[in-house]
Amino acid sequence: MERTPAGLGRVIIDLGVNAESAIARPQTAAWPVIQAYCRTAAFYLAWASAVSIVFSIAVSQILLAMGIVALLASGEKLRFPPIRLPLALFFTITVAAAIASAEPWRGLPQIKKFYVFLVVLLVFNTFRSVRQIRSLVLGWTAAATVSGVIGLVQFGRLLWRGSSAQLRDYGYFLYNRITGFSSHWMTFGGEEMIVALALAALLFFSTDRKGKLFGAMCAPILLISLVLGLTRSVFLLGLPLGGAWLVWHWKRWLFLLVPPVVLLAFLFAPMQVRERVASVAEPHHDMDSNSQRVVTLRTGWAMVRAHPWLGLGPEEIAPHFNDYVPQDIPRPLPWGWYGHLHNIYLQYAAERGIPGMLLMMWLIGKVLYDSLRALRHGAGEARFVFHAMVAITIAVLAEGFFEYNLGDSEILTLFLTMAACVYVARAGEAVPTPQPARP
Repeated sequence: MERTPAGLGRVIIDLGVNAESAIARPQTAAWPVIQAYCRTAAFYLAWASAVSIVFSIAVSQILLAMGIVALLASGEKLRFPPIRLPLALFFTITVAAAIASAEPWRGLPQIKKFYVFLVVLLVFNTFRSVRQIRSLVLGWTAAATVSGVIGLVQFGRLLWRGSSAQLRDYGYFLYNRITGFSSHWMTFGGEEMIVALALAALLFFSTDRKGKLFGAMCAPILLISLVLGLTRSVFLLGLPLGGAWLVWHWKRWLFLLVPPVVLLAFLFAPMQVRERVASVAEPHHDMDSNSQRVVTLRTGWAMVRAHPWLGLGPEEIAPHFNDYVPQDIPRPLPWGWYGHLHNIYLQYAAERGIPGMLLMMWLIGKVLYDSLRALRHGAGEARFVFHAMVAITIAVLAEGFFEYNLGDSEILTLFLTMAACVYVARAGEAVPTPQPARP
């Protein structure tokens, strides 16, 4: 029978539809497998990004971007932890403060730093179990221990290269402090402090023995390198307060050993450590930052009083610092860095106004409250996660009176990652760990 042009057209269309369906079917069958691999890849990239922050910001942030791409490609519905409201409001007031400032373009670095907060989204959507959080803490421990060993080598090099006069000189060690992988001793001390507290929580409260021997072997290196870093707000304030929380909820009788242990540690500590401790009450003139911190405190308060609602604007502290130094403070100013206020409370208030500072405290307080609430309800194996978060929060907030610690991307990333882990742990292990799919 002869085909009409219309009938031939229908045949061609049918053949095209069938061919298209034939091509689409294999793609449709393969896509869930690809998505499953993307989910697995997102977890490993999140883990690697969180761990690598200890030794490289660049590597960590590249892995963070790759993790976000893998997460989006996985087809997973994005979940947000219950801190999104204070976080969103903090972002909003930061942008508003930048726009309202005299030089809005100066605030761009702080707006770009919003990128760091993506680690919360990535970790919360890829981690599924307390076991994975344990692996993260042990990964941090390994990286921080290597950094601590590098710091000890740096300290040994100071001893090896120093003359007899230099080895008796407090300033020689103060101005050449160890940094490990970090670019600055403050960052090094903050990293070692957070990791040491997370590790201590794991050793004290986790019932799983895996990795504990490794952690116990690393702990002395973390503590020794942290103390030899000579950052007073870390080894005399943040670490002791955070550690006190952990010990109090682990074995309270150990507090009886604190006075003799502290006394022996002080007596047998190196000269520069003893001098650094003594400098809290008797500073070595302008070598120590005591008088400089008074200047930044008073100047920061003057900034807050002058601009209570939106502050001077992000990154506006340094260029306008001298404009707000009280007149009764003698010049020249004590030696030190005046690029920021060395205080997280004053820094946020002076840059973004009192509401901006309160929003950041709301964010931190929300994580702290949720951790304490979880502990009151038992928490099981996840107890170490919540205790770690409480101890780290205490330490960071205490150290924050004397340093703008959350201004460092490394410290901020570690803190935010642990905060995300709190909300992962609250769900327990009810959600199965993603496994690579098999084609």
